[in-house]
Amino acid sequence: MASAVVAFHGQQLAGLKANRTARVESMRSAALSCAAAPVGLPSLKSGVRMSSEWMSGGAALNLLSTSRGAALRMSDKRRVGGKTLGVRCSASGSSTARPASQPRFIQHKQEAFWFYRFLSIVYDHVINPGHWTEDMREDALEPADLNDPNLVVVDVGGGTGFTTLGIVKTVDAKNVTILDQSPHQLAKAKEKEPLKECTIVEGDAEDLPFATDYADRYVSAGSIEYWPDPQRGIKEAYRVIKPGGKACLIGPVHPTHWLSRFFADVWMLFPTEEEYMDWFTKAGFSDVKIKRIGPKWYRGVRRHGLIMGCSVTGVKTEAGDSPLQMGPKAEDTRAPSNPFVFAYRFLIGTIASMYYVLVPIYMWLKDLVTPKGQPI
Repeated sequence: MASAVVAFHGQQLAGLKANRTARVESMRSAALSCAAAPVGLPSLKSGVRMSSEWMSGGAALNLLSTSRGAALRMSDKRRVGGKTLGVRCSASGSSTARPASQPRFIQHKQEAFWFYRFLSIVYDHVINPGHWTEDMREDALEPADLNDPNLVVVDVGGGTGFTTLGIVKTVDAKNVTILDQSPHQLAKAKEKEPLKECTIVEGDAEDLPFATDYADRYVSAGSIEYWPDPQRGIKEAYRVIKPGGKACLIGPVHPTHWLSRFFADVWMLFPTEEEYMDWFTKAGFSDVKIKRIGPKWYRGVRRHGLIMGCSVTGVKTEAGDSPLQMGPKAEDTRAPSNPFVFAYRFLIGTIASMYYVLVPIYMWLKDLVTPKGQPI
């Protein structure tokens, strides 16, 4: 097992070096593309985000290459129709294409189904105290603007209903639908008295059983890490909410500490903040924002990661489906799989997950002995 860990980590380092070189070349190409684009219509390449705003002044172009990769920022100001239009192209140093050497053994629907078959028994008592507290829940849901009891809300990947309990504090329960692929998790939600009037549905986050322009709010907490295709799930979020509606997605953030990063990548998907922003932007959302969250005693959200490390929101501005075109869904839970491969993935992924049961305990103890204000 030790030799396998060393070999796997070596593959990760090699993959990261290759990706870093490729990203630098990609950013240089993006710089030329943005610089050559007509005013107000910058070319959008893979990994490039564009935003426009009204401003005055000159133009600036910077290409920065660092040990973490490359970052491009370009702003161009021109007079258009009596107003000054400013266009800014930016490319993050992180690529949305994660290295193939990251196995993420539980980022598959069949493994996740059985993983929660057992975890649902103790989820609210073991996972939530370290990764998803009530204070964190209120903090994460605040940007969703759940301020009207008549809002129609879908809670995708709602699981045991812990997040839904925060939603129904301000939204009438009869207007809330909880969706999850795990009947075992949903059985726990059904037991909660405040959720008795909620509609409970078994379903797939990447293929939602709701009509287009159906809901006022889309909420998903602690679910994206199990989606085989996160971009497809966020595209579905865009489709089901009404124009002017808001999506709020709460999930993990990729850790920076090498050991935590290793176990995160073996277990499931821990996206980077840049990946969240790119997925939302590509799906068609505007006013995309990200808010970092974590327990008050957990001074290391970025270093060691959290299952719930950030809250991302975006607004749908136009009716209809997402402008992003995607092919048919690749993964089907009902498709047959090799039982030995499944058992191997499930076992290794479950072992890796135990690390993230221990990390909050370690961080809590360290918080007790480390002076306040100092990073741990």
